[in-house]
Amino acid sequence: MFKTILLPTDGSPLSQKATATAIQFAQLNQAKIIGICVVQPFPFAPMSDGGIVLDAALYERQMQEAAQSTIDKISVAAREANVPFEGVVALSVSPYEEIVDTAAKYGCDIILMASHGRTGLNKLFLGSETQKVLAHTTLPVMVLR
Repeated sequence: MFKTILLPTDGSPLSQKATATAIQFAQLNQAKIIGICVVQPFPFAPMSDGGIVLDAALYERQMQEAAQSTIDKISVAAREANVPFEGVVALSVSPYEEIVDTAAKYGCDIILMASHGRTGLNKLFLGSETQKVLAHTTLPVMVLR
């Protein structure tokens, strides 16, 4: 039924659990996994109070290296389970849009992702990339906690 699974990840412990579930799900469905880790660009601040000035290029390179490391770990786990895998590292100010666009680009049948389970005011003010994906895709989304 599901032949191509999109697995968004941020490298968190909860995302790592979702990875294990996605691999089992892929095995059951004889599916492949497309893993994506979205890096948000350096939050530019044109004026500072003379505090620390961070190097945006260095920040983005380090974030992309961390994202690639996360994708590489999924690749190893998928290979060990004989699950076809392709990894994507993307740079975007809007992770949910990148996730939805990647699902369409790769012809995914389902998105399987972790939810961090925020509650109360954190949920209200911070929102959730998972909630945004749910609101902007027509694909089935399996949310894991």
